[in-house]
Amino acid sequence: MDISAVNALSYEEFVNIFGNVVEKCPLITAAVWTSHPFMSINALEAEINDFIDALPESGKEGILRCHPDLAGRDLHSGALTRESQEEQARAGMGELSPAEASRMARLNEKYKERFGFPFVICARMNDKARILSELSERLQNERAAESARGIAEVKKICRLRLQALVLSEAPKL
Repeated sequence: MDISAVNALSYEEFVNIFGNVVEKCPLITAAVWTSHPFMSINALEAEINDFIDALPESGKEGILRCHPDLAGRDLHSGALTRESQEEQARAGMGELSPAEASRMARLNEKYKERFGFPFVICARMNDKARILSELSERLQNERAAESARGIAEVKKICRLRLQALVLSEAPKL
């Protein structure tokens, strides 16, 4: 689908197709639909990012709370969104050794206790070793810095999900 096809979508179609570019936050997609037509996929992404940036800190943390634990019970029970399932599988989250799985569960729990939201990282841009390392390192951050880092990761995830849905347009000559 190119950007002209995106712009031709009805509100319901748009929200149905793009409703999970920000994990379990279709209200963001619904809100940015009002800004269409979009000049490009980058313009659509910018609208989503601007919406997120305008939220109060509690809203940003709400977005972070919509994310599942990496290699958590949702992965093993099949309760992840299709996008999260694919992203976690690609990063090797379903193939952790028993020791890695135990470490991941322990670090995820410590992270949520410390910050009040799950650890968010763009799984598609990382592998299981890097994710475990980042989780351990980011536990040392201050809450505000970690919230900002989590939102930056949400934006990376959103960009990749948008790119998977919308083909880049060839430059016009």
